Amino acid sequence: MRETPVDRRTVLLASGAATASLAGCISTSPKPAGGEGGDSGSDSGNTEGGSGDGGVSSLSAGGSSTVYPIVSKAASVWKANRPAGDEDYWQPSKYGYDTEKSYADYWASKYGFETQDNGPPFNVTVGLSHSGTGLEKLMKGQVDIANASAPVKDELSDASESKLKKFQNHVVGVDAQPIVVSKAIYEAGVKKLTAEQVRKIYKGEITKWSQIPSYNGPEKEIQAVGRAVGSGTDTAFRSNMLSGPNAKMPGVDVRKGQNQKVKTLVERSNNAIAYMALAFVSGDVKPIKLSFDGKVYEPGKNLAEKNYPLSRDLHCYTWKDTSKKEAAFLRSIISDYGQKNFVAAEDYSKLTKKRQQNQLDKLPDPEQ
Repeated sequence: MRETPVDRRTVLLASGAATASLAGCISTSPKPAGGEGGDSGSDSGNTEGGSGDGGVSSLSAGGSSTVYPIVSKAASVWKANRPAGDEDYWQPSKYGYDTEKSYADYWASKYGFETQDNGPPFNVTVGLSHSGTGLEKLMKGQVDIANASAPVKDELSDASESKLKKFQNHVVGVDAQPIVVSKAIYEAGVKKLTAEQVRKIYKGEITKWSQIPSYNGPEKEIQAVGRAVGSGTDTAFRSNMLSGPNAKMPGVDVRKGQNQKVKTLVERSNNAIAYMALAFVSGDVKPIKLSFDGKVYEPGKNLAEKNYPLSRDLHCYTWKDTSKKEAAFLRSIISDYGQKNFVAAEDYSKLTKKRQQNQLDKLPDPEQ
């Protein structure tokens, strides 16, 4: 029985959002912002939301589970604020930065924030939901930064042009979504699919694995796993593989709100296919090759190429004028240090040098 698609405004949350560590030396669990950390999905109450710079208490981010590993790791590194020269953590000279300041002190000082006696100049908290929720919270002033794995015009397709212009787009990395299958399906011979086969599965025209010529196993129904409606991953998949961001997908059997939940479902199933962020592929979640327009795209080799249909930008949106707090934190992610330690370390693709410079140029000029 197929599940009813989840409305884009429904927040599907992980029960606990622990941030990743850098080089094994940091482990934090930042308090989710704007009500995004619990199961209620409430839009109430981030009292520190908004983009003003009056005070240095906190900066809040929330949204996409695909962008979450990047931003949550950056937040944990920011919170730790280790001193310069820490061999396992912050070696500014290695990246060409001439400073003796601790990590967060260095980036925040570029926008005039002063060093604090305990901790960073301001804290960063990261909530977890999905792209549509994060963007709506940004509009309501409940977060300062909305993480999104699809463009805002696709996520909020009903928004007016004047409203869309208020979203300031900051691209922090690139994700090449793989198509994945359960381990049992992979071992039964399904190690490559054509784009047309994938389309037919999600349109409900192929429903059994025996309809795939390479499959050599017992008769099994296909369990087609989708992301929640309103997630950037789902929007990007519809846009790139079907006819557009609002394309119908009658072949979907179950939808999950976050990449983490998709991964768990595929691991526990023996007949699943799914699309998910590259950072969540591991173990019994087997990425397969995809044949598209006469070329074969293979995980670990060429998914980052421009013509791969499931390659998409990863966004951090701010509202109206990007504030100094937002600029300081985003600059740390887009920097050479951030691209290596927050983006590439999570198995996403770094921005090219040209794109990186373009994104840095979009930020307010630093004071020093």
